[in-house]
Amino acid sequence: MPPVTIYTKSFCPYCDAAKELLRRKNVAFDEIPVRSAAEQAEMTKKSGRSTVPQIWVGPRHVGGCDDLYALEDKGELDKLLTA
Repeated sequence: MPPVTIYTKSFCPYCDAAKELLRRKNVAFDEIPVRSAAEQAEMTKKSGRSTVPQIWVGPRHVGGCDDLYALEDKGELDKLLTA
């Protein structure tokens, strides 16, 4: 299984929903809390987006919570996680 990385902020319901989906699928993930302007800038530079969560599966940038759930709804998330 490729490593999963998720940038999050505390009190973010979208972050919580994304993490919950990954937990339900028994996917271990590295969580990077965004607590400073420097961390925000790093995430934005990597993803091209300034909102959280931002999720990567291996080297592939999945996007945010809605993107993660869209992959799940299409049946593509499991394929990505097992690639």
